[in-house]
Amino acid sequence: MSNKKNVVLAFSGGLDTAFCAVYLREQGYDVTTVTVDTGGFPPEQLERIAALSKQLGAVEHVTVDARETLFQGYLRYLIAGNVLRGQVYPLSVSAERACQAAEVVRVAREKGTQALAHGSTGAGNDQVRFDVAFRSLAPELELLTPIRTLSLSRQQELTYLAERGVHMPPKLGSYSVNEGMWGTSVGGAETLDSWKALPEAAFPGGELSQDLKPRPLTVSFEKGVPVALDGEKLGPVKLVEALNALGRTYGIGRGVHLGDTILGIKGRVGFEAPAAHLLVTAHRELEKLVLSGKQLFWKESMGNLYGSLLHEGHFFDPLVKDLEAFLTSSQERVTGDVRLVLHPRTQVVEGVRSPHSLMDAKVATYGEANVLWNGSEAAGFAKLYGVAQMLSHRAK
Repeated sequence: MSNKKNVVLAFSGGLDTAFCAVYLREQGYDVTTVTVDTGGFPPEQLERIAALSKQLGAVEHVTVDARETLFQGYLRYLIAGNVLRGQVYPLSVSAERACQAAEVVRVAREKGTQALAHGSTGAGNDQVRFDVAFRSLAPELELLTPIRTLSLSRQQELTYLAERGVHMPPKLGSYSVNEGMWGTSVGGAETLDSWKALPEAAFPGGELSQDLKPRPLTVSFEKGVPVALDGEKLGPVKLVEALNALGRTYGIGRGVHLGDTILGIKGRVGFEAPAAHLLVTAHRELEKLVLSGKQLFWKESMGNLYGSLLHEGHFFDPLVKDLEAFLTSSQERVTGDVRLVLHPRTQVVEGVRSPHSLMDAKVATYGEANVLWNGSEAAGFAKLYGVAQMLSHRAK
């Protein structure tokens, strides 16, 4: 048994976390690296990351398949809340980081380690998300952040590793891409300027085919959770992955989000999130059919609040569980089918049906005769409905 301190390092296999593994080992720690797969990791990449961990001198490497955990603990509530930050961005990175941090803490507890570490810099949102999660879930463990503490440049990190016989591949291409199950973020020179647009080639799906035909698609939900595509039952992970593959060919869910970072500055990020956009579009339409107007009003407010807490690193505030309880309750009748048609870069809802539909042509038809009231009753209602406004104007 080693007398060294043990540290669990959140490990992506990139330059920053590779530096952390070597640096922490040289500082006297036994390093266990943990890669949490929240989508976007093909098997060969996971094998490469495990091999790199061994090369860097880690005492152990752990790979956690957290895709199901990500959906059940995070994404199902983003769907229930129809959460798109700024009406466009699906919070893919925010959900991944909260999930990854929680899984890293779980592994650290199982291993009985004394410290946690991550490779975030001091410039972005992720440092806050990891710090808050680690301190909330494991306040007794030491928190180590070598990249932020040392403020090294990328070249300094490369040189440090090369001097120790570790040669990391050079950065390829002009864009940084972070792929996950709920979407892919894209950063480049264009995202640093509020006027510039990302070229189509920058997105993982690349240039769209000129031969795309409209593609009908039916999405089925049970209590707010997507369960089938075109009548085929699928588990949530496979369903999301299938929608990503299909939607990517049509350029669905591409865009650039401009908003506020946790640190208080404006930021801009490109994204490609086909499944998120298709599911939120379909789910929102189904809710319009089965929920009351007041439910819809408050759900929009609560969904936005839930998304803000997740995005801003407050996911472990007790309010989050209260909001999840509200969102879960609101989904009791959100069961049915939504018919979409996919076109290049967009989707259109063509129809929706549910056994809990509140739209019944046998009871009332908008603008036509109905069986619930007669004309004189409608006139009386309309008169009373406007009394407050009439008195207000009369007072002027």
